[in-house]
Amino acid sequence: MHTPEGFVPSHLLPAVLPGDAHAFAFRGDRILVFVGPDESLALPTLGELAQAGVAGPVHFLGTLGTVACVALNLPDDAPEPPGMRYAGLRSLFFKVPEPLLALAARAFQVVDWDRSHRYCGRCGLPTHDRASERAKECPACGLVAYPRVSPAMMALVTRGRDILLARAHRFAPGMYSALAGFVEPGETIEDCIRREVREEVGVEVGALTYFASQSWAFPHSLMIAYTAEYAGGEIRLDDEEIAEARWFAADALPKLPPSVSIARRLIEATAARLRDRTLDGREETR
Repeated sequence: MHTPEGFVPSHLLPAVLPGDAHAFAFRGDRILVFVGPDESLALPTLGELAQAGVAGPVHFLGTLGTVACVALNLPDDAPEPPGMRYAGLRSLFFKVPEPLLALAARAFQVVDWDRSHRYCGRCGLPTHDRASERAKECPACGLVAYPRVSPAMMALVTRGRDILLARAHRFAPGMYSALAGFVEPGETIEDCIRREVREEVGVEVGALTYFASQSWAFPHSLMIAYTAEYAGGEIRLDDEEIAEARWFAADALPKLPPSVSIARRLIEATAARLRDRTLDGREETR
């Protein structure tokens, strides 16, 4: 997800919040939404939550245009009001406007951080919110905890006009994607790409080219995507993570992840570029 156009982030909670504020209320990892007769989904306003008796700690996210945006951290036993239900973030894909989907993902990361850092990880005492920034601070030992962001690489390996795609065990049947993995302490993104590709599919890669990045709130990742040129080796799977990996021609791709993901954009953009090449591998002149 990308920061929506016109969104101005802020952590400072206004003295008065208007009833038309966009409200992203979470019980655990599930968000409260209106459900229509046709199973359509809509996000509530803060006023609508108040009318339904829904309440919890409020975190200010900022403003989208002129409309305030807030996240609510609800108790684990918070009931479902009539006409509403708790839904996974993925169920909002293609059912709510993309700017609100991006803010819902941001809200979840803030709520998850708030829930996970109520106590100091060093000495165990209750923390408090810092006034100057979005952070938790221990009043005893001074440890500061910011919302967690976990950098992860994504790599699409290319070999001539072919691309290497893999299917993880958790994927839907028949769906393939680029390789991905989390950065370890002491690694650069480039180190991580070479290690993860080697570990997951057994091949070596050479030149790397940055593509784009995407915040991915499942639960708090920053996906950093590259293409990587094949440098050698045969496919050898990490059976614990990868169910299957294959080379695919750029014009014969399998089922791919949803278009909301950076993986889909990376694969489609790379495949389009490779399809523009001549059969001998040279770039066409335009």
